[in-house]
Amino acid sequence: SLAMGMMIFIMASGLTLVFGLMDVLNFGHGAFIAVGAYVATLILGPMIGYVQADSLWLNLLALAPAAVLAMAVSGALGLVFERVLILPVYGNHLKQILITMGGLIVAEQMLYALWGPQRIPLPLPTSLRGSFIIGDIAIAKYRVLAMLVGLVVFGLVLLVLNRTKIGLLIRAGVENREMVEALGYKIKRLFLGVFMTGSALAGLGGIMWALYREEVHASIGGELTVLIFIVIIIGGLGSIGGCFIGAILVAMVANYGGFLVPKLALISNILLMVAVLMWRPRGLYPVTNR
Repeated sequence: SLAMGMMIFIMASGLTLVFGLMDVLNFGHGAFIAVGAYVATLILGPMIGYVQADSLWLNLLALAPAAVLAMAVSGALGLVFERVLILPVYGNHLKQILITMGGLIVAEQMLYALWGPQRIPLPLPTSLRGSFIIGDIAIAKYRVLAMLVGLVVFGLVLLVLNRTKIGLLIRAGVENREMVEALGYKIKRLFLGVFMTGSALAGLGGIMWALYREEVHASIGGELTVLIFIVIIIGGLGSIGGCFIGAILVAMVANYGGFLVPKLALISNILLMVAVLMWRPRGLYPVTNR
């Protein structure tokens, strides 16, 4: 459940910053997840020899360029998405919901047109299959890698937000956008940078989730969109720490709730969100007044 939480966090972390800083309801976030997953198949397909090799280093040598290209393509798509679709609808939530959901549908249909409706298998690299056995406990190898990547992303995002000038401007923009603009900083460029970073992280999450499921299909991102929004609402808009805690809570409730009370599995995360919002109406760690 922790590994699942880390993957959800990677996908949700960019969106919570977009939501917090830009006040943009981007329901098209799933498109970047799906694109990242499909781009990974383009790299891992020709490198099948490296993927099937019984060597961790050769396996990682195949995964690394796949992850980098998935992030690059998703980030580039984010640039187009922000400039073409979102720029005209800043400040209008209803139009944002409609136009970003439209963008998601168009992106999904383009993926269907390019790759077809079939589910593409994306097998795990050989050395990441199976489990580590520690006493009576079996820990899946891939889940360990997912946890490590999630922790690295969490650490890097916190480092950028808390220790750099750009991070200071982002945090200031979340709190008081007008003041940042009054000081002479181009907030629109900052917005674009944050949006592209969020899109790139969604692409990274997409390849990790596809490997976790061992298959890729066009609606892989759309299926996760509601879950990601639940995570950022639970955590508090704009809060990376809250997003991290929210992702772990959602994953634990999905796994253990489904196991203990199967009949509640489908609505367990909704119930969790309702419970948190009744206790803290603005989420666990809100950093905006919205």
